[in-house]
Amino acid sequence: GAGGLLTMLLFAALGGLILNLMPCVFPVLSLKALGFAASEPAERHRHAWLYGAGVVLSFLLVAGALIALRGAGMAVGWGFQLQSPGFVIGLAYLFVAMGLSLSGLVHFGGRFMNLGNSLASDGGDRGAFFTGALAVVVASPCTAPFMGTALGFALTQPTPVALAVFAALGAGMAAPLVLLGHSALARRLLPRPGAWMQRLQQFLAFPLYATALWLFWVAGRQAGVDTMTAALGGALLLALGLWLWSTGGWRRGAALLALVAAVAAGSYRGDAPAAGRLADGHALWSEAAVREAQAAGTPVFVDFTADWCITCLANERTVLDTNTIREAFAAGGVRYLVADWTNRDPVIADFLARQGRSGIPLYLLYPGRPGAAPVVLPQLLRKGVVLEALEALSST
Repeated sequence: GAGGLLTMLLFAALGGLILNLMPCVFPVLSLKALGFAASEPAERHRHAWLYGAGVVLSFLLVAGALIALRGAGMAVGWGFQLQSPGFVIGLAYLFVAMGLSLSGLVHFGGRFMNLGNSLASDGGDRGAFFTGALAVVVASPCTAPFMGTALGFALTQPTPVALAVFAALGAGMAAPLVLLGHSALARRLLPRPGAWMQRLQQFLAFPLYATALWLFWVAGRQAGVDTMTAALGGALLLALGLWLWSTGGWRRGAALLALVAAVAAGSYRGDAPAAGRLADGHALWSEAAVREAQAAGTPVFVDFTADWCITCLANERTVLDTNTIREAFAAGGVRYLVADWTNRDPVIADFLARQGRSGIPLYLLYPGRPGAAPVVLPQLLRKGVVLEALEALSST
């Protein structure tokens, strides 16, 4: 009904708002926000709206792609493009190029838009729109609270409803920067432009390099260490090509050769690694494994995860892989099953769709009774939440 749709639109907008705080998005936004400090009010207002348009239109493009692929019978969800090593490597190259530009190591002239300036200073109208689109691209490894529920709902609805939910997600994500662009108070709170901005711009290149490094690791997990090594070699060629291009003159021919070689290196695929990334005491998930454990009276915890999912990795490092939680699982006799969605898996995608989810993470805690429905844990875990869920399970 209308009430349910309004709730989902609100969830999507809240999810988009929280997405701004995620590590994949924050560096890009900081640069754009600081860029406002150096611009005139009329220009700042225009850039804020262009940034917002870039965000919302990019989310609508993602929605269109998801709807079309699902209509064609493919089991896809939020972050599905990160299941392709080619997309992951391409995204890593984008981060390397942005990092080099922010570091001041390469300067693009002419038809190459200066990525560093487009993000960090006034950068022109195209720069503002591009930053919005870029923020959506870099947000794909992250899932914010409320997002999973809203997107799961969207992809089971008619196309206009699905597009409305994705537009609400975009509006939520764009809102802080649009408001900042129009707020006189925020403008006064922003530090004055100066030499420190150049240093900050150079410093913010490092989170971008770190993200690129992580993406190369993801590509290695998906397609093997040879693929990762070739892609890293490609990144070196990309850096060389961009540097040669920025020096101009006859070197641009050599630059194009280096860039073609970078693409070729990024396209190489070695042998895929052996399936499964399981820690001690973990087993691979299947619906049959859950039923079998429940029939034996054993509670089950299922961790739907992927190497490209930053939220999943953060939950594992800070909560699930800690001694406290491991000991609590052992004390409760809980079987820990892992559903690894790093690569495409229609079985996992189909199960997520049946749970009303379009993406991960998803955490399910099943009681040790045949056929008992699971408790769904939040997407951002805290130790207390998991311990409370285990306690509630043992008292039922």
